[in-house]
Amino acid sequence: MKASKLLSEEDKKLITDSIREAEKNTSGEIRVHIEARCPGDVMDRAAYIFEKLKMHKTVLRNGVLFYIATKDRKSAILGDAGINMKTAEDFWDSTKSRMLDKFAEGDIAGGLADAIKTAGHQLKKHFPYEDDDINELPDDISFGDDDTK
Repeated sequence: MKASKLLSEEDKKLITDSIREAEKNTSGEIRVHIEARCPGDVMDRAAYIFEKLKMHKTVLRNGVLFYIATKDRKSAILGDAGINMKTAEDFWDSTKSRMLDKFAEGDIAGGLADAIKTAGHQLKKHFPYEDDDINELPDDISFGDDDTK
């Protein structure tokens, strides 16, 4: 099954709406990447996707990636250097833990939406929206090709 079919259209809308809402209040950028399989270490894969999506090229280095490999049940939240310098050391781990609690209840979209909102609050706190801010990255969900990897 293609990764893009793992969520309903309603779920996709909830996630992208959460990204847009979070980014209204910050210069930070949030992306979600979902694929069925995670080849290798989850943090290495998330870092690879982070670079592939050009998230390291934001002006303030304040991008956040939510990476999910559904069939392998792996996930990671990866913040860029700018936001990582500002958040508590356990911030991403605690955010991920709450997200995984929702996943365990079968609510992937809700778990992502809540985690995105949490990240958005931190981004707003440290990187508030300015009048001249531009949306540096797309707000849509990126997907891996299929589950054969």
